[in-house]
Amino acid sequence: MYKTYWQLNCRPFENCTDSRFYYPSEVHQGALLKLRYAVENARGAALLTGAAGSGKTLLINSLRRQLDACFTPMVHLVFPQMPVADLLAYLAVEIGAQPRTDARVTVDESVRSLQHFLIENSRRGCQAVIAIDEAQLLIESGALETLRLLMNFEGPSRPALTLLLIGQPQLLPALERMPGLEARLGVKCLLRPLSLEETVSYVNHRMTAAGAQHEIFSSEALSTLHQLTGGNPRRINRLCDLALLIGYAEEQVRINSPHIEAVSNELVTISPE
Repeated sequence: MYKTYWQLNCRPFENCTDSRFYYPSEVHQGALLKLRYAVENARGAALLTGAAGSGKTLLINSLRRQLDACFTPMVHLVFPQMPVADLLAYLAVEIGAQPRTDARVTVDESVRSLQHFLIENSRRGCQAVIAIDEAQLLIESGALETLRLLMNFEGPSRPALTLLLIGQPQLLPALERMPGLEARLGVKCLLRPLSLEETVSYVNHRMTAAGAQHEIFSSEALSTLHQLTGGNPRRINRLCDLALLIGYAEEQVRINSPHIEAVSNELVTISPE
């Protein structure tokens, strides 16, 4: 709607996994390096945690693009809240260990299929990767312990699987109560919020990626943006997108601090009377 007005090629603040919009902040690049280390050195598991909207999923997709072809198959599960039997059956199908079927598959059948596939995959010189988004949802179902057992499958010389647990900070105390799984974590990564300088760079990076030819957000607007969002990328995206929309509707030349504050007050912090 506002792309033509601001002379943009696309909307710059969509919450998507488009690699063009990945911003390499210090903390995100550090986490990416650690996760690559865990996968490429066949560590059993790794942990990526951070608040909702901190960029975990986009980082995992960036990791997928950087890994060599031998790190395959890679399965990225984004909705893990299901019974253990269904979870194992889903993973077995997605990883290629079982055909898709409407028939009910038992836990034993799924485990045997996964074991056979992972070992044969390792013998071919490949390393499988399973990334579980929102892994904190697995706490109550007991699925975390089940996933830990999958890491016991080994190829000729190393583990046949690397498990990436991606979740919100409440996952940390749960892992502390599971020493068997916690000991398997080759690395732990925590995504903190963006600093003011990183927030400015983040917004400018996404605007440039969308084709912006001139400065649209003033420095004062970006400072206010950081204060209102706490440096959370998803909140930044939401507020910037709305600011561009309202700026277009009001035919503004650029987005200033009062515009950011007004959009936040009128469209983001709406509450019932």
